[in-house]
Amino acid sequence: MANHISAKKRIRQSEKKRLHNRYYAVTARNAVRKLRATSDKTEAQEMLPKVASMLDKLAKTNIIHSNKASNLKAKLQKHVNGL
Repeated sequence: MANHISAKKRIRQSEKKRLHNRYYAVTARNAVRKLRATSDKTEAQEMLPKVASMLDKLAKTNIIHSNKASNLKAKLQKHVNGL
C-alpha cells in the first residue's frame, strides 16, 4: 500500500487514465468490428474515414501502437475496396 500522498495521487490518476484509455480503445475496436461486418459498400465508405480517424487518435496518444493502427487501416481499406 502506498504511504506517500504523491504515491496515492499517482494511483488515483493512473486508474482514471486507464479507464479513459480503455473506453476509447474498446469504442474503436467495436467500430472496426462493425465496419468489417458491413456488406454495403456505400455505408462502409462512409464509415471508413471515421474509423481511420479514431485509430489515428489512439496511435497519437499511444493507446495503441502506430504500426497496429496502420495495419488495421490498411486491412479495412482492402475490405472496403473488395466490396
